[in-house]
Amino acid sequence: MTLRTSEDLERVACLPSEGMAGSTELVAARRRGPARRVVALWGRRRALRLLVARDLKVRYASSSLGYLWSVLEPLLMAGIYWFVFTQVFARSVGAEPYIVFLLAGLLPWTWFNTAVGDTAKALRSDAKLVRSTNVPREIWVLRVVVSKGIEFVLSLPVLFLFALVQAASVNWRILLLVPAVLLQATLLLGLGLMLAPMIVLVRDLERVVRIALRLGFYASPVIFAVSDVPGPWAGLFALNPLSGIFELCRAGFFPEQLNWAHVGVSVVFSLAVLAGGWAVFARLERTVLKEI
Repeated sequence: MTLRTSEDLERVACLPSEGMAGSTELVAARRRGPARRVVALWGRRRALRLLVARDLKVRYASSSLGYLWSVLEPLLMAGIYWFVFTQVFARSVGAEPYIVFLLAGLLPWTWFNTAVGDTAKALRSDAKLVRSTNVPREIWVLRVVVSKGIEFVLSLPVLFLFALVQAASVNWRILLLVPAVLLQATLLLGLGLMLAPMIVLVRDLERVVRIALRLGFYASPVIFAVSDVPGPWAGLFALNPLSGIFELCRAGFFPEQLNWAHVGVSVVFSLAVLAGGWAVFARLERTVLKEI
């Protein structure tokens, strides 16, 4: 099925849920605890698939470059940082081949950056559908995380291509990309559920998020590794949940960069953010619906 208009999407979203008796049970489930909300969300997985498909079609079908947009920005940024740190200045951070090291950090960072920005305004940008369709409202946040995650996965061939060209060694830890993706998706969903309702109520928070993301780039091991951070600052950078995630992404090429303690911090922090985000979302949902 092709989603051509918002009306088409609304009609699909109002279909009976999968795995539940009907809309009455869906509404009742949303009013109960977290487990029931997850059940309600699972019951609308078809609507989620259609929303993700819509996002990807808009992303690719409406531009002449299509797929290239998924990799162009991180590729250009990697090229700039590679030139600055290898041709202009004497590089003392990262690992060789540095372009592979950069891409293994920039690609997941691009997913994180775009997903946080879009999930933060997910409820406001689709206010009419959020208010009128019979789906769990969490789905509007989840579809951004999933669609941006698919774009990240589609960008991975560029990383592997550069690894091949640069003759980078690859080991079995490349499989750790799978838990890295799941872990980052968990973190992003928690942040999105927390930010989306708050930004509806406090519009200025959107600007705060943009500033925080700019600062977050330099507080995350994108162009450097945690092991490159001197002295006591290393412990502070290790508390960044993206540190463990990026190390998982790089482990297939740079196994010496993997620190399981950092990964443990990422797991605990991501699960805590997801639980906190879902609690905030559930608490503010009714207030948000009145505002939009």
